[in-house]
Amino acid sequence: MSAEPEPGPGPGVGLGPDPTPGPALDPEPPRHCDPAGPGPGALGGLFTWLRGRCLGRGAAVDPARDTFGAMTGLYGAIQPADSVSLSTRTHGAVFNLEYSPDGSVLTVACEQTEVLLFDPISSKHIKTLSEAHEDCVNNIRFLDNRLFATCSDDTTIALWDLRKLNTKVCTLHGHTSWVKNIEYDTNTRLLVTSGFDGNVIIWDTNRCTEDGCPHKKFFHTRFLMRMRLTPDCSKMLISTSSGYLLILHDLDLNKSLEVGSYPILRARRTTSSSDITSSGSSGPRAVGSPCHQHDSGPLSEKHLSRSSQREGGSPRNSLEVLTPEVPGERDRGNCITSLQLHPKGWATLLRCSSNTDDQEEGAPVRPVSPRCSLRLTHCIEEANVGRGYIKELCFSPDGRMISSPHGFGIRLLGFDAQCRELVDCLPREASPLREIRSLYSHNDVVLTTKFSPTHCQIASGCLSGRVSLYQPKF
Repeated sequence: MSAEPEPGPGPGVGLGPDPTPGPALDPEPPRHCDPAGPGPGALGGLFTWLRGRCLGRGAAVDPARDTFGAMTGLYGAIQPADSVSLSTRTHGAVFNLEYSPDGSVLTVACEQTEVLLFDPISSKHIKTLSEAHEDCVNNIRFLDNRLFATCSDDTTIALWDLRKLNTKVCTLHGHTSWVKNIEYDTNTRLLVTSGFDGNVIIWDTNRCTEDGCPHKKFFHTRFLMRMRLTPDCSKMLISTSSGYLLILHDLDLNKSLEVGSYPILRARRTTSSSDITSSGSSGPRAVGSPCHQHDSGPLSEKHLSRSSQREGGSPRNSLEVLTPEVPGERDRGNCITSLQLHPKGWATLLRCSSNTDDQEEGAPVRPVSPRCSLRLTHCIEEANVGRGYIKELCFSPDGRMISSPHGFGIRLLGFDAQCRELVDCLPREASPLREIRSLYSHNDVVLTTKFSPTHCQIASGCLSGRVSLYQPKF
C-alpha cells in the first residue's frame, strides 16, 4: 500500500492579492466599497475600470466571469442524491483526479498501478490503462487536450496520448524516490516534476523521443512535499514537511540551480494576501483551512510581471522562505501536505498538519523562525480523518469556491456566504471560510476532489476506490 506520510493535523501558509480591496470593479459594486472610486466624478470610474483590467475582471478581459458566477450559484444547489458513482471496480484507493482542459475526459490515478479514463458527461468508462506503472499512480497532468503525464512511486513519469492509449509515448527516468506531482510550463513546453528524493527535475518535451526526454535537476531541498507553478509560470512554490514554503521568483527554468547558488530574498514588508487550507485536529489547537496574508507579496497580480521584478533589481530564481502562522501552533512544527494555487494567481491554498501529534505535549520540534511569516486571513477546522493519507483539495475554475475532502465526502467552501471573489471580501482580520454545501456519498475516507474546468461538475475519489460525480439536476 502506498500511503504518503501525513504526520497529523496542524497549520499552513500562502500568498495572493492586495489586501486593500479598493473601489469595486463590478457594474454594481460590493456594498463595502465606494461606488465613486478613488477620485472625484468620472475619474473614479476611470480608476475603477483600470483596476478591473489589472485584476483581469473586465468583460473584455474575462468574458467567462459571468458564466462562472452563474455556475458558482448552481454548486450551492447540488444535493448528495445528485451524485453519480463511476464503476471503478477494485483498483485500490483513488489518489488523484484530473480533467482534460476541454472537460471531455476524466482521468483517475489509482493505488494499484492503474489509470482509469471516463467520459464525465455520460459517466461511461472509456479505458483502463492496466499496469500503467509498477507501483501506485500519484498524479496526472494534461499537457494539452490529448497528451497527459502520470507519475508514480516506481520513480518514473509516463507520457500518454489519448489517440493511442495502447502504449506509452515514453517513460522518463531521473528521480530516485517516489514522484509525487507534475507541473507544465505552457510557455516553454517544459515538464516539471518533484518527488520525495527532494529533487525538482525539468524535462524538455520539445525533444521527446520514445526513449525519453532530455532532463536536468533544477532544484533540491530536504523534506519536499509538493511543488507548483503560478498560472503565468513566473514563480515556483514548494511546500515542505518541515513547515516552510519556498518561493522561487522570476522563474527561469533553463537555469539549473545548484545548492547555495540561488540568491536569497530578505523579508520585505510589502502587503498581499494569501489563502491556505489546512487540516486540523479535534483538540484545542484551532487550525484548519486557513487563508494567510503574508508580508512579501509574490502572488499579487501587480507583483507578478517579470519586468517589474527586474526593475526592482531582484535576480532570476531568487529564493524566498516563508513560514506559516496559525493560532495555537506557533511553537509546533507543521507539515504542508497539500498545495494549490488560485486560478488567477491571487492566493495559495494549503492543507497543513501538525508534526507533533506523536510527541510529548509542549515539546517544540522547531525554534521560532526569523523568516517572514504569514498572517491568517481565512481558516476552517477539519478533523484529520484517514491518517497516513494526504488529502488533495482544489479551487473552482474561477477561484470563488474551494472543494475540500471532509470525512466520507467533500465540503464546498467560500470566502463569504455569497461566494464573492477574494478581492471583494478580503477581511481585515482572520475570518472563517464559509461552508456552502457538504456532500457525502462515499463509504470511505475521501482523498481527492476536482472541479470540471468547463461544466458544473465536481468529482471526488475515496480510499476504497469509488469515484463520485456531483452535478445539479434540473
